[in-house]
Amino acid sequence: MISYSEQYRKALLEDVIPFWEMNSPDPVYGGYFTCLDREGKVYDTDKFVWLQGRQAWTFSMLFNQVEKNPKWLSLAQDGVEFLKKYGRDKKGNFYFSLTREGKSLVQPYNIFSDCFAAMAFGQYGLATQDEKVLNLAKNTFENILSRKSNPKGKYAKSYPGTRPLKNFSLPMILSNLCLELEPLLDKELVEQTIDECIHEVMEVFRDKETGLIYENVLPDGSLSDSFEGRLINPGHGIEAMWFMMDIAHRRNNQHLMDQAIQSVVSILEYGWDTQYGGIFYFMDAKGKPPLSLEWDQKLWWVHLETLVALAKAYRFTKNPELLKLFEKVHNYSWEHFADPESGEWFGYLNRQGEVLLPLIGGKWKGCFHVPRGLYQVWKALED
Repeated sequence: MISYSEQYRKALLEDVIPFWEMNSPDPVYGGYFTCLDREGKVYDTDKFVWLQGRQAWTFSMLFNQVEKNPKWLSLAQDGVEFLKKYGRDKKGNFYFSLTREGKSLVQPYNIFSDCFAAMAFGQYGLATQDEKVLNLAKNTFENILSRKSNPKGKYAKSYPGTRPLKNFSLPMILSNLCLELEPLLDKELVEQTIDECIHEVMEVFRDKETGLIYENVLPDGSLSDSFEGRLINPGHGIEAMWFMMDIAHRRNNQHLMDQAIQSVVSILEYGWDTQYGGIFYFMDAKGKPPLSLEWDQKLWWVHLETLVALAKAYRFTKNPELLKLFEKVHNYSWEHFADPESGEWFGYLNRQGEVLLPLIGGKWKGCFHVPRGLYQVWKALED
């Protein structure tokens, strides 16, 4: 019987990556198309900056970690050069979206464009030892740190002072981004940033009694009894916990490892749909009606991040109960998300597990969560 590790390796290298290699590169203007149907046909040519960064990172990472395949490095270069040429404003902040040709469409309101650009520059710079690209990765990271207290700046929608919530997403992603860029950064800065991320993720946003992660809290860390304050995003919480596991493993911190694994199990139990299977997209901490109409949808990235977290948790503990949970999510995911026609995964299911949108890529889904998830599970479960 084929092992889980081999299944995920084979799907990554024989199905998913070939789909993006064949259909995604823009041979005229550079960068990547991400709005692709099951046949790989482009249905919209806009380019979303964080997806450009994510895909350049993916091919760079594969070159660095799997095989020195010149095709992968060339594909990564397409994205890096496009980002360098068109991705930033004069202050070095990265736009959210561009036209096919690289003209700015949406202002740099979203700091995650910067985060994934930094990841792309870091991996590609390590692959090529290009000092200019490595410096661009470091400078982008420093710019992110300088903006972290007010990431949206003048583009923030909330009225100042009335309900000053802070969001979980940035400390979550910084905990991973810092490890990604560690070879390029000052050691003291790395350790300081990791310490801050552990504190924010595990002490501020994580509820110590339930293990759940709140998406928004008040500046002092207390909870807000509002739609935003009660919001639970199971996928975000679980993804952050495998970042914490990586940090715990790096630091040989068993207490942090145990906390992270306990939270993965708690969030999965809380977020699992006992009627139809799968993990809910959004939930309300008090069981009230969620704000988002798509709250009960099942999304690809949520399940992939859960598979990664459970695979790592099993790897670090060899606890058979964690393997059973992995198998439960694995069976649901491969039955409902994996698309035998394209070789990639569907992104959006309704609560019942039926495909809502027969697309393979779009504005939010690109060449990132599926290949990264398959790679991480492959390596976590490898003998």
